[in-house]
Amino acid sequence: MAALIIFYSPMRGLRGLLQRCWRQLEWSLLRGLPGPPFAPALAVQAPATLLDPEEGISEESNKAPNFLDSIFWMAAPKKRRSIEVNRCRRRHPSKLIKIKTNIDVCPECGNLKQKHVLCGYCYQKIKAETRLIRIEIKKKEPGPFNAPTVETVVLYDGEKPTEQDEGKRIIERSRKRPNWFTQN
Repeated sequence: MAALIIFYSPMRGLRGLLQRCWRQLEWSLLRGLPGPPFAPALAVQAPATLLDPEEGISEESNKAPNFLDSIFWMAAPKKRRSIEVNRCRRRHPSKLIKIKTNIDVCPECGNLKQKHVLCGYCYQKIKAETRLIRIEIKKKEPGPFNAPTVETVVLYDGEKPTEQDEGKRIIERSRKRPNWFTQN
């Protein structure tokens, strides 16, 4: 069983569409044909658009509410921007990528890098070296390695601990000190 509620619509196109749908449904029912598997439906937000039939139109306002009153209207451009205007706006000199002048050669590997920034090619070597140092720290300090209890000093071939290194954890590496790993 299908029910269709028709109300007065201020828009002619919507009113005509609803009337055509209703006529088509009536015509198929009069011929004895089965109706469509689904009935025509229209969902509308009722409080903002429709009045209760018991209340009617209040005496304070003489005009009937319009369902377009509840729509949030936004500004729309009057004319289309041309391709030239769009390109000029996008390619303005202030929006272009700045040319970098602080580029230097990495002393370790010879690749280009920014000054005072770690070389991206050498970063993998540094990561591997610090991983090996952490493994040595874990061997010397049992338990979970959250925060070291003492300061750690890393000594490479040919280096000896100084007086300042007393009481600190000493990690010895059997290789030459890399130039990117400064001495403490």
